[in-house]
Amino acid sequence: MTPAPPNLKPPEAPPKPYHHGDLRTALLTAAEAELADRGIEGFSLRQVAKRAGVSHAAPAHHFGDARGLLTALAAEGFRQFLAAQAAREGVADDDPASQLVAAGMGYIDFAMARPTLFRLLWQSNRPDFDSHDLGPAAHAAYQHLIDQVMAAGGRSTADEAAVWAMAHGLADLLAAGRMKTVSSMEPAARDAILAQIMRRALPPT
Repeated sequence: MTPAPPNLKPPEAPPKPYHHGDLRTALLTAAEAELADRGIEGFSLRQVAKRAGVSHAAPAHHFGDARGLLTALAAEGFRQFLAAQAAREGVADDDPASQLVAAGMGYIDFAMARPTLFRLLWQSNRPDFDSHDLGPAAHAAYQHLIDQVMAAGGRSTADEAAVWAMAHGLADLLAAGRMKTVSSMEPAARDAILAQIMRRALPPT
């Protein structure tokens, strides 16, 4: 039986006014909520500051400009993306094939729970992927998938691409609400179907 997915919903935006605590985290939380409401085109530091209940200068002080904030949000997003995969892997069987399927299920979990952040990671050119924080975070996320494919018997670029295309395709379709026959299922039944599909992309043994 496929284990239940972890709770990956984004934290609630901080209450207003903001008085103390981790301002950086509060701004990142507000930025994700702002993206969900206004999209990348309507994103602004001023609105993020308003949502977080801080001065208009606070986001610029921490992140420089809107691109800096989106870059920091994407870097944190990739770390949470890996954490979602680790959560699935931690309760899956230890054999390489099961671990690879679990990584794919974590990929899907993240996309369904955090669609706005998922799109920022994979569909936007606004973040600076050459930054010292985002670049390594993005590379680590991709390298984890490659390592899992190799452990499961993958030997070629085609093996890597097949697994990535399957996991990402399912995640993207489900996050966009395009697979209602699957997403409307009870979680256990949905996970069983998705795991079966993921296994079809495993490297030949």
